[in-house]
Amino acid sequence: MSKLLIAFGIVLAAAITGCASDKRPSGETVGTVGGAVAGGVIGSAATGGSTGGTIGGASVGGALGNEAGERYDERKCRR
Repeated sequence: MSKLLIAFGIVLAAAITGCASDKRPSGETVGTVGGAVAGGVIGSAATGGSTGGTIGGASVGGALGNEAGERYDERKCRR
């Protein structure tokens, strides 16, 4: 249950941060936050709820999401 609250807190913090800006968040930001949340959930599930698995999954997911979002932004600007 506490891991769910941590994930909810991360999502809530990202949402509040996104509301502080007048413009839409970049694909890089969305990818990083989405990847971190998804990675944390997957890491937690894969390791039976261990803290290390959750943090590791969030780190890897955030890095992958950041890269995917950056590439999305690059493609969007070329058009």
